[in-house]
Amino acid sequence: MFREVTAMEARQNFGELLNEVKYRHDNVLITKAGKPIAALIDVDLYEKVRKMRLQFENLTSELGNAYKNVEQEIAEAEVNEALKKIKGK
Repeated sequence: MFREVTAMEARQNFGELLNEVKYRHDNVLITKAGKPIAALIDVDLYEKVRKMRLQFENLTSELGNAYKNVEQEIAEAEVNEALKKIKGK
């Protein structure tokens, strides 16, 4: 389940929200002035997101190194061509 609460509600009910996340695997979006500012998610989902982010950072670093000595226009053209092929599948 997905739940949205204000920052004040989160402060007042933090223990309850933690239980919802831990035991019911709910997700809680915390808002302030109507805008999202944070989220409470269970540890398993957090670990998946953290690993995905690390993989993304490693891949972008490798890509940057692969194109280190290539002119920007050529690099952009090759990346755009690869994206077209991926999206075409």
